[in-house]
Amino acid sequence: MQLVLASGNSGKIREFKQLLGDKIVAFSELMESFEIVEDGDSFSENALIKARAIYERLGEGFIVISDDSGISVPLLGYIPGIYSARYAGVNATAKDNLYKLIEALKERGIKQTPAHYTAAIAVVGNKQMEYVVHGWMYGDVIDKAIGDKGFGYDPMFIPEGYDKTLAELGDEVKIDMSHRTKALELAEPIIQMLQRRQ
Repeated sequence: MQLVLASGNSGKIREFKQLLGDKIVAFSELMESFEIVEDGDSFSENALIKARAIYERLGEGFIVISDDSGISVPLLGYIPGIYSARYAGVNATAKDNLYKLIEALKERGIKQTPAHYTAAIAVVGNKQMEYVVHGWMYGDVIDKAIGDKGFGYDPMFIPEGYDKTLAELGDEVKIDMSHRTKALELAEPIIQMLQRRQ
């Protein structure tokens, strides 16, 4: 059974390929990209919306995995949360989003405060078999960007137990502790079960 990742985000594609290797392909390798409206109220709802949309295009013979993830800052009312990818606007870049969150901290005079990443991974094997699992990574956000590795909000996020940002630590460190890795560990038995049933 072919595993398909329902994402066009190059950073996410790279991380999933690091975790799953050749077992997974991005849907953009199989079909033309199309707009998927993520209008759910939670990470899990948006992950399912994406996975269902890709599965409906591909049909039987595929298991679709979708990730919806983001960063939340409790002191700022848990923003940007599910809007992490479009925090600075629909067509905003990752840097636009990053610097908008940095500005939100500066406006409140916050130099460092707790935050966490959430990853919801949806697995769709058919319309009767849909699953969602979650993973989290905790740490702090700071009011500046440091480092040039990683993607998204990594340059401002310092994970628990470290004194450097994810963008300084790089993929090898991040992969061991990331919210996505933790969620995928829970998803793997589900994927194996679906592969056996089909």
